[in-house]
Amino acid sequence: MDSDTLQVFQSELTCSICTKCFLDPVTIDCGHSFCRPCLSLCWEESQTPRSCPECREIPEWSDFKTNIALKRLASLARQARADHDHSSEEQICVTHQEAKGLFCEVDQTVLCGPCSECPEHAAHSHSPIHRAAEESRNEKVIPFQQTEVGKKIQRDRNLMNNLVFFSLQSLGSVPSCRSKSVQLHLPQPVVPEFNVWPIPGLIDWLRQFQVYIELHNERVTHHLPVFEDLRCLLAGPDGPDVDYTPPRSIYFLSWGAESFTSGQHYWEVDVAGCCNWAIGLCNDSWARESDMALDSKGIFLLLCIKENSQHSLFTSFPPLPQYVKKPLGQVGMFLDYDGGILSFYDVANRSLICSFLYCSFSSPLKPFLCSRYP
Repeated sequence: MDSDTLQVFQSELTCSICTKCFLDPVTIDCGHSFCRPCLSLCWEESQTPRSCPECREIPEWSDFKTNIALKRLASLARQARADHDHSSEEQICVTHQEAKGLFCEVDQTVLCGPCSECPEHAAHSHSPIHRAAEESRNEKVIPFQQTEVGKKIQRDRNLMNNLVFFSLQSLGSVPSCRSKSVQLHLPQPVVPEFNVWPIPGLIDWLRQFQVYIELHNERVTHHLPVFEDLRCLLAGPDGPDVDYTPPRSIYFLSWGAESFTSGQHYWEVDVAGCCNWAIGLCNDSWARESDMALDSKGIFLLLCIKENSQHSLFTSFPPLPQYVKKPLGQVGMFLDYDGGILSFYDVANRSLICSFLYCSFSSPLKPFLCSRYP
């Protein structure tokens, strides 16, 4: 492909926001396409209603799917540009008169083939330039996408918690003398459920921090307050005649053999086939307590509980509902101890479930796993 044709080809595959080849492109209602992170950032910073950055048309939907065909074409364009650049004069090695097609990951320089084999670079790791450029860009984009999705979920969660609070407040102002027959005609509550955004490359990026978790101190019990407190929370203050006693159940508990005190760590837990479970981190003092209450400090858990054929997800202390679908397979957990972040991911959907943000981890934390049957 000659230079002019390549330039025209690339211009059709360029995001008008970042002026680079599309990365995870989405096409909005008006037909214009942009990089997903560019469009998200543009709308995040805008003070006006979300509109197309080019024609200003307001799209009907804001949850767009990746344009697969455009993504493949953009990848081909980047590779073609890299191949073209490699053959240009400024990419020719002065010593060997060969194209510089390799990137030295140690020295962060581009090299030709003979230079990569010289004693100075022979022991270093090398990769093709276009692949190194793609990996570098992904390393910057994926954390950005994580942050944007985390912010969106946090905003949605805060909004829903406010709605729940005001709903309960308004119900509390209803005169207690209202008859039960009138109360029966009140609208039945509907559990909201938010859509989540799959993040391409997310799980692969997380798995570079993967660690092996060895469980020990396994225990079986018929009484676990962390679940029973949650059942009471779901039942609500229906009156003194309500029996909160849970059915006869068996709880299986286990803790990680090692504790985390620093660094970044990622591990996965398979919850397929289990309707009631709790996973996350806890400190040593909570693990030694006999009551293991839901409102205890030092626990960072994601809990799933099934009541009346309805699965609900909650985070611990304070217990907050998470309005996303129950994961059907593996749940990934990413801990950034020094950054004060613990995030839970749906591995199958490559999406964020929820995060504990701005935490002050001050003591060693152990992985915790609990499941309840039936």
